[in-house]
Amino acid sequence: MPTAMRLNMTGHNEDAKIESGRYRAALEMASYAEEKGFAVVSVEEHHVAENGWLPSPLTLAAAIIGRTDRISVNCTALLVTLYDPIRLAEDIAVLDLMSGGRFSFVAGLGYRPEEYAALDKDWAKRGQAMDHVLETLFKAWSGETFEYNGERIRVTPQPLSPAGPPFAVGGMSKAAARRAARFGIPFYPPMEMPELGAFYLEECERYGRKGFVAYPAEENSMIFIDEDPERAWHELTPYFLRECREYSAWKLDGVPRPGEQAVETIEDLKAAKRYEILTPDECVERIRTAGPDFTPCVHPLCGGIPVERAWQGLELFVTRVLEAAEPV
Repeated sequence: MPTAMRLNMTGHNEDAKIESGRYRAALEMASYAEEKGFAVVSVEEHHVAENGWLPSPLTLAAAIIGRTDRISVNCTALLVTLYDPIRLAEDIAVLDLMSGGRFSFVAGLGYRPEEYAALDKDWAKRGQAMDHVLETLFKAWSGETFEYNGERIRVTPQPLSPAGPPFAVGGMSKAAARRAARFGIPFYPPMEMPELGAFYLEECERYGRKGFVAYPAEENSMIFIDEDPERAWHELTPYFLRECREYSAWKLDGVPRPGEQAVETIEDLKAAKRYEILTPDECVERIRTAGPDFTPCVHPLCGGIPVERAWQGLELFVTRVLEAAEPV
């Protein structure tokens, strides 16, 4: 049964020592997750977030890779247009080599103009930038010499994986779907969008490419385990709300995103189902009835949950859910 863990660091940012402890705990949790049979650790990228929501996913991914041997590390999404393309190709190639092919990512261009301003990038030219980055990655990972900024260069090292590590193009627009098809790259919308997926496959056929479209699971909530869910809701709601309010603050007109419902109370959180608190028995039953395509995902450090409390929930998931949910 594939099981995922999100380590998208968010915290209070009131005390650097506390935040340091949370990052170190994240590495310990990744190692523990591998030991207990998790399939993947997921990180993502945001900048200038009030709560410090992870701005350096490649750094954290490298640290996780250094602490583990088998678990996959995925970045969903990596905002590739905010990087120098050559440096990005080099960094990802090194991650690919370090990990033995365990690193993958979704290439995104983001939806927040302030991130582009903060990193001195042109928001108005983000589509052109995405094309340039994707073209450069493939050339850089080919091992061949090519012309770049008026010079002939060959980028080293070459990645372990042929043509580079596996990645998809993320997005929720026809432009994103068309771009993925044109480059022959899998397409990954952040939620189920059948019409857009069909458009992508049509574009793949038009370009003579093979296509593959994937969506997050329909039941894409973050699962927390507690023997007393009602008590846990009252305890954890402030942390869930902190993360939700940050995310909702980034809302742009005309840009629909999953999980952007307005939430202010416990009742709002329960109705949105972005987070779920289940007893061990409830979670086991969910896994058994959901079928093989269901990937339970835990997010132990969500919104600044204290490290000790985060460990309690994670260990309860492992000891009371994972083993019990295995097929008999």
